[in-house]
Formats: sequence, C-alpha cells, structure tokens
Amino acid sequence: MSAEQVHDIGRRRAWVIWLVALAVYVLAVFHRSSLGVAGIIAADRFDITATSLATFTVLQLVVYAGMQVPVGVLLDRFGSRAMLLWGLVLMTLGQFAFAFSESFAAAVVARAVVGAGDAMVFVSVIRLVTVWFLVRQAPMVTQLTGLTGQLGAIAAAGPLSYLLHELGWTRAFAFTSSLGLVLLVAVVALVKDSPYRRDDVVAIKLRALAQSVRTVWGNPGTRLGMWSHFTSQFSGTVFALLWGYPFLVQGLGWSSGGASTLLMAMTAWAVVSGLVLARLVARLPYYRSWIVVAIVVGMVVPWTAVLLWPGAAPGWLVVVMAFATASGGPAAMVGFDLARSFTPAHETGRANGLVNVGGFTASLLTMALIGVVLDLSAPGGMASYTLDDYKLAMAVQYVFWALGVYQVLRYRRRGIAHLTRVHPGAVEQMRAGQPFVHPGIGTEGV
Repeated sequence: MSAEQVHDIGRRRAWVIWLVALAVYVLAVFHRSSLGVAGIIAADRFDITATSLATFTVLQLVVYAGMQVPVGVLLDRFGSRAMLLWGLVLMTLGQFAFAFSESFAAAVVARAVVGAGDAMVFVSVIRLVTVWFLVRQAPMVTQLTGLTGQLGAIAAAGPLSYLLHELGWTRAFAFTSSLGLVLLVAVVALVKDSPYRRDDVVAIKLRALAQSVRTVWGNPGTRLGMWSHFTSQFSGTVFALLWGYPFLVQGLGWSSGGASTLLMAMTAWAVVSGLVLARLVARLPYYRSWIVVAIVVGMVVPWTAVLLWPGAAPGWLVVVMAFATASGGPAAMVGFDLARSFTPAHETGRANGLVNVGGFTASLLTMALIGVVLDLSAPGGMASYTLDDYKLAMAVQYVFWALGVYQVLRYRRRGIAHLTRVHPGAVEQMRAGQPFVHPGIGTEGV
C-alpha cells in the first residue's frame, strides 16, 4: 500500500526544505575548502612539509569517501533530517577543535571529524531533492544544489582569507564553527524527510549490509555514475581545496589577491556553466555520459597548454584552464542523474553514496601524489618549490583522467545493455529526449 501524501511535491514547502538543507551543504563546502587559502599559514603554524600539508585534506577526504556507503545505508534507514543534524554536530565540533589545535596531530584529528560530518550532508540533500521534487524538476535542482553549494568555496576563498588576516587563526576558525549552531535550529524546525505520512525507509540490518551494497554496486548504472563523478570532479576539487592557491602564488607568481579572485571566479563560472549543462542534460538524457567526457577533454586541453608553456603561462590561458576545470563540478552532478535512471527509490541513498565515492577518491589520491612529487623534486620544503616542480606534480592528473574516461565509456556500454535487458523501451525513450524514471521494479544487481 502506498503511503498517504500530505504535502505537495515541488511547491513552496519543498523549496523551503531544500533551501535549509542547501545552507547546510554550503557550510560543509566552506569547511571542506577552508584549507585552500589557509594552506600556507597552516604549513607555517605546524611547521610541516607539502606531504604533511596534503595529509590534512587527504585524510578529511579519506574519511568522507570511506563513510559514503555506510552513510547511504543510514540515510535510507533514518532519513535526511537525522543525517543533516549529525553532520552539523560533527562539522561544528571538528572545526572548533581545529581552531584551537596547536599540534599537527591534533589538527589532523579535527579535520577528520570535519570530514565525517561533511560525509553526511550532500547525499542527504540529494535524497531530499529526489522525494520532494517532480521528475522534470529534479535534474535542474540537483545542478543548483551542487552549484549553489560552491558558495561555500567562495566564502572560503574570500571572506575566510580576510578573517584569517584580521582575526588570526584561532578566532577566525572558532567564529566559522559557530555557524553550525544556527543551522541546527533551522533543520530541526523546518526540514521534513518526505511529503508522505509514512516514508518507506529501508531497515537494513548489519548482517545484510554487504549484500545490500553488492546489489547496488552490481548495477552498471551505479558504476557509470561513479566513474563519471570520478573523472570530472577531482581536478577542480584538488585545485580549489589545496594545490591551486600555492600553484598560482608560488608557481606562477600571482598575487595573493589575484589567486583568491580567480578561485572565486571559478565558482561563479561553475554556476553559469552548470545552468547550461542542466538544460542540456535534461534535453539529451541518452548522451549524458558523452557530455561528461566532452567536458573532461575540455579540461585536459588547456591544462596541457599551461603545463607545456615555457615558463609561466600567460594570465588569459591560466584563466581559461581554471574555468574549464571549474566546469568539472557541474559535470560531476551528472553522475547522480545517471544513477537515478538505474536505481529504484528505496536504494537511492546507497547508490548516491557509491557515486559520491568516485570523485573524492580521485581527489584524495591526486592531492597525495602531488604532495609526494613536490617533496621528491624539491626536498627543501614549501619555500623551495619552483614552477617546474609544480608543473611536474600537477601532471599526475593525467593518470586519473585517462582511467576515468576509459571506465565511463566501458560502463556506458554495459549500462545501455542492462537497460535494454531489464527495462525494454528505456533506451529508446532516452534517445527520444525523454527522461527514464525507474519504475521501482526489476533485477538491478548483476
């Protein structure tokens, strides 16, 4: 028996709930991105090398990625509201502890706690989009979620830089941690898990977890979404969260203000390009994975020009490279839209969690490898890195781009074959420009 609907879908209440949840996601992105402009200060504060500096963000993302599957299961069981609340609590505590950390070890633990809270937020917001909005609204709202969330990166690139300069490390991070308390109240007061009186949550016991995840992972649509996320997201994340600022300032010789401005402009470009991409994806559902591949190629070309340019590349080329890299954020959102076409509603939490693992796994591996290459090429520490050292280190991105594109094309073929077998007519429907909505039945595991 279907649950009784007590609220309209896609109307005012849906937008209010989404806006509150979106504010939590903006804060999560802010906390995640805060080392982007504080990296050089952190290196001085804790007297650490590039590899150690990368440990902050890498560990945070390891925790984030590692928690996606259990978070997905908990999300299907307990709903978005509970997960948003726990995420806020952990992020607030972690960022507050980071503000007062005096040792490298204590700071690393604090960032890990921030990562644990961050892991609960985005997939919770996406689940709210799935249940509160109409099918024709969902692709655009999903893109808006990812893009508007990047306001957190703008706040980390600009206002946080100002706060660090004016207030110092401890007071700046303590102040930003307090924002979570305000949003805790808003989530408790305004967020509801479902427009239905009884939400069909999935009560999965621990012993059934492995089989549950295997079933969702066995769906080629989940893997197509994950590899799409993997391939398109990591370069922008690496650039914005850790290595972009040092590359621009120490490597290319940009001013601190110029680097911060470019990081903020990248986010603005992501918003504009994401709105265009959302309409394109909605009109061409059959070609979504090809669109992702095209955007990745559009990133690789200007990166190659910047890295091969004798000396420092001209400013206009760096801006083109940065904007192309920023387009990877909207492209990564397509991964969730792909998974939605292959996944019944009661498995969306787990599927989205697995998709979200992709880009952050690539990001943390790339961040770590860049730090290792920098330390091997210039063992003297952060102050000794030259432009050539940065160019060599940034080239590790090509390994992940190549692997990702290969896997996207591989699972695109498998996904089409799967839909043809399990849901006859779905492929033809998407070829005609109509989105395929999973009917909630069918053998999805392979």
